[in-house]
Order: sequence, then structure tokens, then C-alpha cells
Amino acid sequence: MTHPSTRIELPNPLDPEETMSRDQIESIQLTRLQDTLAYAYDRVPLYKEKYDAAGVHPTDLKELSDLSKFPFTEKEDLRKTYPFGMFAVPQHEVARIHASSGTTGRATVVGYTQTDLDDWAKLGARCLRLSGVKPGWKVHNAYGYGLFTGGLGAHAAAERLGTTVIPMSGGQTEKQITLIQDFQPDAILCTPTYLLTIGDAMQRQGIDPRKTSLKTAVLGAEPWTEEMRHELEVMFDIDACDIYGLSEVMGPGVAGESSETKDGCHIWEDHFRPEIIDAFDETKTLSDGEHGELVFTALTKQALPIIRYRTHDLSRLLPGTAREGHRRMGRITGRSDDMIILRGVNLFPSQIEELALKVPGLSPHFQLEITRPGRMDQLAVRIERREDCTSDRATVAAGELAKLIKIHVGSSCEIDVVDPGTLARSSGKLRRIYDMRNK
Repeated sequence: MTHPSTRIELPNPLDPEETMSRDQIESIQLTRLQDTLAYAYDRVPLYKEKYDAAGVHPTDLKELSDLSKFPFTEKEDLRKTYPFGMFAVPQHEVARIHASSGTTGRATVVGYTQTDLDDWAKLGARCLRLSGVKPGWKVHNAYGYGLFTGGLGAHAAAERLGTTVIPMSGGQTEKQITLIQDFQPDAILCTPTYLLTIGDAMQRQGIDPRKTSLKTAVLGAEPWTEEMRHELEVMFDIDACDIYGLSEVMGPGVAGESSETKDGCHIWEDHFRPEIIDAFDETKTLSDGEHGELVFTALTKQALPIIRYRTHDLSRLLPGTAREGHRRMGRITGRSDDMIILRGVNLFPSQIEELALKVPGLSPHFQLEITRPGRMDQLAVRIERREDCTSDRATVAAGELAKLIKIHVGSSCEIDVVDPGTLARSSGKLRRIYDMRNK
């Protein structure tokens, strides 16, 4: 008889669709696209209205490239039809509702049938497995639960994979640390900046993050850089992998990154058709390898079909590696709606993070403040120094960062180095940009 405490390696089979060829994937995509367009046109008044106005009909899609004939779906469409106007099924078939926080306007509401929830859990489990999470592991879930899709989406994925889930949710950093020490999880799920917050708090308590039981972190919900990956992997002695998703398209699990290749998230193209468009000219669909804005069409969703949804996330499409039939997303470099245009220069928060982590003494905790004291916009970077960075060293570091930004971004800015722990932390999506021009 096996002792209960003995670790047993559980089966970890791939879904058949994960190993399909590119031709097989595109064949499935064409059939599912044709079905999805007809389904949405017949069941969602907004789609019928938009397609009729554009002079297109679902039967016009004969090949995958024909998708570009159809209008985009925007976040504003979901707000305009709030709360349930985009749903394609009657209320009694909706098994769950999620919604955005609505902090920048009316909330966007999304719904799921039971089949949608099953698909979501399956695709999320694919992501976790690809990132090295194994059945039988303990998984500490520090994504926020509630209307935000992160917590429950990641939870269902981890359960589907066959792990033991610790549903901690976000916040209460001291309790997070206690449970990590006491429960000895193998993996953690959260945003990259919140894992950094946990690591900083551990070090302040005299706890070495490298000595925890954690082996893997699956991190998402905000853009992060290769420099941030290196910082976290060294801090915790773990593998850190990306996971991608957004509520309107499904939630976390649209795409996931391999722990073996760490070369971007593979998109599960049996369920989603991605495109890249020119962020400044939406009429231009770009080729694989070109940088632009990600657009997604969901191919199997029942409650909320979503067609050509503009994510505003900036990336590119690349050939598959760990899953050859499914294309990869390049790392998200920013959002088209988060881009700062400073005196004619385009600037993204991820660029500042990448440069800051090249300067000894500076931490990844920073905020960007835009003001207009006169006729010209001015940017100030408020960034925390590391604990071992002296005041004199911080002054030198500020000059080094200002110089790097000037060289690589092409804009002058003010650098304000502040003490560790000064800037606000977040257990969810981190706010980087504070636009003070209208204040």
C-alpha cells in the first residue's frame, strides 16, 4: 500500500488539438468562423446592425482572409449594450456572469454557458501544463476572485489540470507569505508586479524568497518585460511564465507560455483566430512578424460571441515552437490606449521598466506622471531605489536612467528616486500612468 504522503506522478496528457498541424488548425478555424459569424448575426442585434451597415453577410466568408471584411468589435459596443445586449443565449442558459471594474466608464459585462466554462477551464489547464505546472501540485492562486475573471478563471484551470488549489485571492500580503510558508505550494498564480511585492515583503521580514517551496510562477493580467522575468526568477529561484487573456475574449487562458522555450504565449487557435492590425490605421491587416495591435475572434463561445475584438494590446504573431500548429504572441510591449505621446515621441511604460532594470540601485517599482506646467507636456518618472542603494548612489542612478531614456526613447524627463515602499502596490492590474494635465 502506498503511503499517503508519497508523491505520485499523475498522467499529464495533451489535448489532441494541441498537436495538430497548421493546416489542420486553419481548417478548423474556417469552419468555426463561418458558424460563429452566422450564429452572432442571427442572435445578437448589434452584429446584424453592424454587418448590414457595412454591407457584409456571414456567407461572404469563404476563406480565412475574408474575416478582414467584417467590422471590429470595440469595448464601447459592450458598454453601449450594457448589461446583457451582446448575449446570444437566453438568461437561463447563462451559467455565470463576470464584469470589468468600470473604473474608466460603464462596466463591460461578459457571460458564459456551462460549455463556455468547460472550454475556459480546459484552455486554462493547457496554459498551466505548458508552463510546467503538474497534476498533484499545490497551486497558490493570488489572482483576485469576484467579478474579475482572473481568480475564478485561474482556479478552474488549476482544478481541471488536477492540482490542489489554494484560493488565496489578492491582497493581504502578510497572509500570502504565511500561507506560502505553511502550505508549501509548488506554483503561484498572480500578476508579475504582485509577485515582486510578495518577494520584497519577504525580504523585509528576513525571509529568503529563494528558500520557499515555489518552483513555477504563471503571471499575467499586465504587460511585463524580459528584465522583469529575470528579476523574479533570480529573486525566487523559479521559472516564470506568461499567461494571456482578457475578459471580453474569454479570460486568462487564451494563450500560454512554455517553461521550456520561454519565447512567448502560444494562442489556442482551435478556439481563437488572432490578427494583427496597424495600430494607427485599422484598415491595414499586418503579416506575421509585424508589430501592431492584437485582434481576436472567438470561434466557440456560446453566451457572448466576440468577433474581431480590438484588444489594444501591442504585439506580433510568430510561428509556433512548443506547440507548432498554434502561433505565438510576441511579448506585449504596451497598449495603444496606454501610449504616451510626449512632445511627438511615442512612449510606453514597458520601455521605462526595461531601462530601469538596467540601472544598478533602481527597482521595478515606478510611476509615470505627465504634467503641463506651461505650453509643453513634461514627464516625471517616480521610481523606488533598492534597499541597498545609498542616497549618493540614487542620485547617480537617476542621471543614468534619464540618459538611457533620452538615448533609447528620444525624450527628456525628470527622474525622482524615492525610498523603498513609497509607491502604491497593487494585487491586481497595476496603474503606471498618472495624467495630471487636466488637474
